[in-house]
Amino acid sequence: MMILVADTFPRERLADFEALGLRVVHDASVSAKDLPAKARDASVLVVRSKQVIGEVFEGAPALSLVVRAGAGVNTIDVAAASRRGVYVANCPGQNSIAVAELAIGLLVSLDRRIPDNVERLRAGKWDKKTFSEARGLFGRTLGIAGVGAIGREVAHRARALGMRIVAWSRSLDDAKARDLGVERAPDLGALAASCDALSLHLPLTKETRGIVSREMLAAMRPGALLVNTARAELVDEAALVEAVRAGRVRVGADVFAGEPEKGQADFQSPLAALPGVYGTHHIGASTEQAQDAIARETVRIVEAFVRFGRVPNCVNVARKTPARARLVVRHYDKVGVLANVLSAIREAGINVEEVTNTVFEQAAAASCSIDLDDVPSADLLARIRARQDEVLFVDCVSL
Repeated sequence: MMILVADTFPRERLADFEALGLRVVHDASVSAKDLPAKARDASVLVVRSKQVIGEVFEGAPALSLVVRAGAGVNTIDVAAASRRGVYVANCPGQNSIAVAELAIGLLVSLDRRIPDNVERLRAGKWDKKTFSEARGLFGRTLGIAGVGAIGREVAHRARALGMRIVAWSRSLDDAKARDLGVERAPDLGALAASCDALSLHLPLTKETRGIVSREMLAAMRPGALLVNTARAELVDEAALVEAVRAGRVRVGADVFAGEPEKGQADFQSPLAALPGVYGTHHIGASTEQAQDAIARETVRIVEAFVRFGRVPNCVNVARKTPARARLVVRHYDKVGVLANVLSAIREAGINVEEVTNTVFEQAAAASCSIDLDDVPSADLLARIRARQDEVLFVDCVSL
């Protein structure tokens, strides 16, 4: 079984894949365009930020698992994977501390204009007069959009700075807010209007694309700080550029529209070029600690799949199938029993949605749960029960 690791990955963790009996191909330089050809013989694919397009799944018949060695799966065509029956998993929470540290770093940098201080000193200029002007963060209000693992870590660190924390997410209710020690905003617009600084930690979905709109930016307090270490596509970039140029907002960003695929390349960004914007190079998760944690989690996912057929952190298994009935068959654990049961179901024109077979100690008997897309007739149940040399008990429940 071949595993293709198509991005940078710690060497010692590559050895962990080999210890699982996998043939490891590591090519961090392969482009997204060339990935379909490179992955043609792979059973498992591991990527970090590389795009995995639909053609990858169409051209790799053995491909059974794709692991995003990071949080989120917006770089993967999950719909194409699902159509081909390929598991997609990620490593949520493993980079949360690293990203939170960068978010706080950008926040402090914006308040104290640290990059401009450094630039002026390197140019041989001393300007204590200009750079002594700063508002300070203590007692200020930080809005956090998204209270997953990263948002919670940011809240924890901002609280240590003496900031008041207000948060919003679609899943955040009053009880969860109390548990997190934050105040809850009723919606994103109210959050933006209530804070001195806003930090984005939302996943990129159809609903969140462009969620930081022109109207929301206009609602922010004059001189507010916006920190984005999540996804560039959350923000209407044209509107943000206008707001920065007008002096209404200052920005700390680790993510930009049209980022280069390669680690080093020429890059022109209308947002990054503006005074009042401090940018980093999508390095939020790029600490040794975070990368080792993510790599270990990736190995754990692949090991569970190879050894047990399970996929931790899978994002594309249906939460609810079209099944309308569950057939429970307790049977003797011998050759052909389930084949005969499934053959009878097929002859009745009923589709099997999910099957789970549990074998008991001594391997004399087992219990099989079969989810069906239609309710089996009394005649079908009678036919299965009639196989008394194979079947111990049959029951059916509606779902």
